[in-house]
Order: sequence, then C-alpha cells, then structure tokens
Amino acid sequence: MLNADPNKLRFFYGTAPQPCPYIPGRLESKVVTELNSLDAVRVHDTLSRAGFRRSHSIAYRPACPDCTACVPARVRVQQFEATKSMRRTLRRNADLTHQETQAFATEEQYALFKSYEKARHGDGEMALMDFNDYRSMVEDTPVDTMTIEFRDSAGTLTAVALTDRLSDGLSGVYKFFSPERSKLSPGTFVILWHIERARALGLPYFYLGYWIAQSPKMAYKARFMPLEILTQSGWKQFNPS
Repeated sequence: MLNADPNKLRFFYGTAPQPCPYIPGRLESKVVTELNSLDAVRVHDTLSRAGFRRSHSIAYRPACPDCTACVPARVRVQQFEATKSMRRTLRRNADLTHQETQAFATEEQYALFKSYEKARHGDGEMALMDFNDYRSMVEDTPVDTMTIEFRDSAGTLTAVALTDRLSDGLSGVYKFFSPERSKLSPGTFVILWHIERARALGLPYFYLGYWIAQSPKMAYKARFMPLEILTQSGWKQFNPS
C-alpha cells in the first residue's frame, strides 16, 4: 500500500505533439506540471535548475521524442564581460530608465506588446492575444515575478520584461520592445540589464531559456558568454565550435 501524503505528490503530464514554432517541419511535445501548491516557489526553483520554464502557473520542458534542439541555457553573471558590440548597445540605450514592480499588466504595456508581436511574430498565437490574455500572462504567477518597464528620456515606454526571481538567479520569462527602436538592439540591452542586475544582487545566474542553434530566433543566446547549457550529465560550460 502506498504510504504517501497526496498533497505532496507532484504529477507531470505530456502534451500532444503539435507543429514546432522554432524549427519548420518538426513536432514538439512538452512535459508539464502545475505550480499551484503551497511550495510553488521551492518547486519552481528546483525545476528551473532542471531545465524547466514557467508560463502562467505551469512549469514545462520540451520532451520531443526525435529532437533535442532546445537546450536550457544560463549566463554566469559574475564572470560575464560585455563584448565591444554589447558595450556599443549599452551606450545606444543609455537614455533608458527602468522601474521594477511586482507583476502587473497595464494597457500601456499591452499596446507595446501588440505592436511588437505584429512586427516580429505576426503569424504566431501570441499576436492574437487580447488584453485579458496578456494580463493573465503577466499576473497569473504563483512565484516571485516582476515586470521591468524601460522608458526613454521623453517618458515613452519602449521595452518591458517579465522576469522571475529564483534563489540562484533571475529568469527571463518574456520581453518585448518598440519595433521603432529595433536598430538600437533593445532586446540585447534588456538581457544585458538583467545580467548586471543579477550581478548586483549577488546572484550567480541569469536564465536565458532555451538556446536553439537551428533557430535564428533563439541562436543569438550563444553570444552571452560564459554560458552554461544543461546536458544529460548536468550543467556544463558551453564551448562553441
């Protein structure tokens, strides 16, 4: 007879295969679990170190039978040094100020989000999200989540990041920015900001999500060195060939 407290059991579920959003012609499946328990923060911490990501109150990880392209990646922030190109990006965005708040959605954020999705991911599901969908994405979190707003010198909202706080780092959930500012590399700037923020907080890592070498949308993460990737034998330093 199983002698266990059912309230402490954790169940993982597999999703049905569907078209992969990153590599054409492939199918993706995920293993998912709910985080709506009293120990959600601890479980989220543990699962993040095991390569899971969070969406709403769900933790998920790719579990594709015939593909291992999605590789969990994190930056070692204490050893990170910006490249010449990255330093140029920091200078180009030096006019931006930021404000950190607990995860809270606004109409102003949503307008920027819609503009970004239309310009960058117009054929994706997120481009169809209404304000209630967006608010759920931001506010439906059982863990320690914050929104960071970046504004230019005129006070115009130009970028937003949704970020989880972990015991060993910060984890980027989603970021978006004004398409009109694309030439200034605001996406890179937001990542650099998080790396410096984690360093200032004395945290060892910034979790980038999944590095996918075959996807132009996700391959850029290999630029942020030193980078660690999760392998079958644990986290290892990434050495580009």
